[in-house]
Amino acid sequence: TEEVVEEKKEKTSFDVKLASFDAKSKIKIIKEVRAATGLGLKEAKELVEKSPCVIKDGLTKEEAEALQKAITDVGGTVELV
Repeated sequence: TEEVVEEKKEKTSFDVKLASFDAKSKIKIIKEVRAATGLGLKEAKELVEKSPCVIKDGLTKEEAEALQKAITDVGGTVELV
């Protein structure tokens, strides 16, 4: 419980987790992941296919929310952790 309290106080770094995505939107999701991470096509595709997974970590709240919106807009479900 001590760890949870500490995390709430110091929440300045966010991880963006791809929870799920619409199969029809897979290509768009991969493009967004590539743009955000700088990964190659193969690596981004593998990352998306193993969702749920963290696609980018250590972001500010603004960066995390922007990435969340970009992925949500193309059919993905994203959680900020």
